[in-house]
Amino acid sequence: MDRSIPIIADRADAESFLDERIGQGVKPGLERITGVLEFMGNPQFDYPVIHVAGTNGKTTVTRLVGDILGAHGIRTGTFTSPHLHRLEERFSVDGVPMTADAFTQAVSDIAWFVEEYERREDSGITYFEVTAALAFSMFAEIALDVAIIEVGMGGRWDATNVVDSAVAVITGISLDHVEYLGETVAEIAAEKAAIIGQEGVVVTGPLPPAAEGAITVHVDEMDAKWFRSGDAYSIANEVRAVGGWMVDIVGIYTDYTDLYLPIHGRHQIDNLATAIATAEAFLERALDIDALRDALAATTQPGRIEVVHHRPLVIIDGAHNVEGVQGLASALRDEFPATDWQIVAGMRGDRSPGEILEPLAGLVGHLWATAPDDPGAIAPSVVASSAGSTLDCETTVVEDVSDAVAEAMSAAGPKGAVAVVGSLYVAGEARESLIGTGFHPSGVHVRLESVVDDDTEDDDDEPWVETDDAWAEADDDG
Repeated sequence: MDRSIPIIADRADAESFLDERIGQGVKPGLERITGVLEFMGNPQFDYPVIHVAGTNGKTTVTRLVGDILGAHGIRTGTFTSPHLHRLEERFSVDGVPMTADAFTQAVSDIAWFVEEYERREDSGITYFEVTAALAFSMFAEIALDVAIIEVGMGGRWDATNVVDSAVAVITGISLDHVEYLGETVAEIAAEKAAIIGQEGVVVTGPLPPAAEGAITVHVDEMDAKWFRSGDAYSIANEVRAVGGWMVDIVGIYTDYTDLYLPIHGRHQIDNLATAIATAEAFLERALDIDALRDALAATTQPGRIEVVHHRPLVIIDGAHNVEGVQGLASALRDEFPATDWQIVAGMRGDRSPGEILEPLAGLVGHLWATAPDDPGAIAPSVVASSAGSTLDCETTVVEDVSDAVAEAMSAAGPKGAVAVVGSLYVAGEARESLIGTGFHPSGVHVRLESVVDDDTEDDDDEPWVETDDAWAEADDDG
């Protein structure tokens, strides 16, 4: 039997190593990830973890918590999914996505363990399981103060549910992935609540009444400490501002006033309140108001109601379920001039395009149906036929996302507006066609280091920051 170490010589090799496992699909269960992590020495236990689940808002809350703690001098690592453009976006330290070189080295470090585990157990590890193992492994190589880990799907059987979390977070719950998680909100809530550990701490965002019972049961069983929206913390005031919102939050430990959140969408205020409560729960104290304001003013949320072009106005949003599209529809109605929107929509998976896009009814002037470059994509003709009647609008099928965006922009004209929706994969392709693949880290992460002797070597060889990536090289002066 060949037990040679896999050769991962460059980024292409690293990405291919992961892509080879796409065919494994989704396989609920923890036995594979538990087994390979034990084989690797259980790196997920080497640092505190904030574990973030929820139907929508997981990535936003994860990034906000990372920025808030980073502005307080806490060294953070974040693991999110999926990515918009590059795999490296899923893994960040101090707000900076990992570089291609660091990604290549990290995959090389775990490749033998993955393949050897697969040989011994005669069981293939899934794509997401490998990315989770990759995050746990490389975070263990860095002196992190906390890793903020986003659940991929659900909670109970998700590959990330192998951590002992310092704080578990459930951003919110609605129907999604019903083929895996259950057909009711209560069933889905029970799956997500399974990330709450014995005598753990949990923060929950706004929850529908149907979810309350299942979460209450699990909190009681685990004897957990529960900080819930509307009870332990709340939104005291909100006012629309240019490019976002001015907000007052009643936190767990104190009140926070005059916070500027430069993100569109009323639902993002709920995510902000949840993120603040999560940071408080982790630190077990009130936040510094100046650090909090700095973190929020500088935060970015690529692909989440993101304005990427003017004349015509173009907004990109990765919303891919009914609740997410409701948030987009509310933002289009409330925060932008009244107009008939040119909607570019593409989806993947087992979904009803008409049902997903129904909240946009009354806003759509024309639907441009397209599809991401993804084996699981829904055919554009299906998107058009399903959503056209629901939205009561004319439709045009355009196979390529970038072509669909270009045609929608031409139809809109300089004074019109275009919104791209339906999938983060569609959002990523549309974004790349207009502004490229980069996005600027917040730049507010502060390292509070102890004083060292002058002859102590600087950590100049850290692979995370020694890079040809323009973003990682920028803003290194403060």
